[in-house]
Amino acid sequence: MALNDYLRDEILEEADLGYISQEEKDRQLATFDGAKGGDRPEIYRTPVMSAQGSAAKNPLSAPDTDPKVVTTRVTANGYQSDVFAYLAKPTEGAALPGVVVLHENKGLTPHIEDVTRRLAREGFVAIAPDLLSRRGGTSQFSSPIDATSALKTIRGYELDEDLNAVISLLACDANVDPEKIGVIGFCFGGGVAWRLVTKDPRIKAAVPFYGVNPPIKYVPEITASVLAIYGELDDRINSGIDEITAAMELSNKTFEKIIYPGARHAFHNDTNPDRYHPEAARQAWQQALAWLRRWLN
Repeated sequence: MALNDYLRDEILEEADLGYISQEEKDRQLATFDGAKGGDRPEIYRTPVMSAQGSAAKNPLSAPDTDPKVVTTRVTANGYQSDVFAYLAKPTEGAALPGVVVLHENKGLTPHIEDVTRRLAREGFVAIAPDLLSRRGGTSQFSSPIDATSALKTIRGYELDEDLNAVISLLACDANVDPEKIGVIGFCFGGGVAWRLVTKDPRIKAAVPFYGVNPPIKYVPEITASVLAIYGELDDRINSGIDEITAAMELSNKTFEKIIYPGARHAFHNDTNPDRYHPEAARQAWQQALAWLRRWLN
């Protein structure tokens, strides 16, 4: 499944599950389908998108006042476009592993920034790129669906260029060991994480959460150790599990998968009360940390 198809299917799934009305589905599809590659329709030139609050008090959350974490907003200089990013570091440490955090289809939200701080609190230097930087950044969009529609206009090779710039920035950070770079991604970002490991050998470990498969023909190019995380009730994404498992095994890749019972797509996101599964999210987070530590040591 192509990433653009994934973005459109997200709208259809939310309507099927009753999260949005038929009218809202039609509006979102009209907006999404009207976003052609590279164009920036007038609907995008709208006020800043409001922040997403947590749907439940999550004990794993790392507030931006956490004394163990230092954060800053940085810019990676890309080939054709600069990439905005959110960087979080432990207050102490050198030669630390670095992790790229890839956001969902709503852009770089406060939730993803929280996840980035959580990683820093655990001893990683974490960077979350705003994959909407070529369209002015997530803050330029008045609603999540406008951000989703804008993502469709960013081509695959542009994503590759932006991620290359961000990884290069992370690898050059004074606190990072450039031989210990990993990636974690959620939903759309999970698919981007899969894509990234087929293209950049600097990535040593990857944890895609419910991400769409990369083109299977590129699986032999993967050098990273991959832990794929899924929710049992995520039929759309789970339809690709057997294919990617067989391809990884055929190519003798380091690969494990975990399917969490009773969990839906996006179950890790505590700002989404319809999908958040606290126990599965807690367990998956601990498994992700263990995987990154294991392969980035």
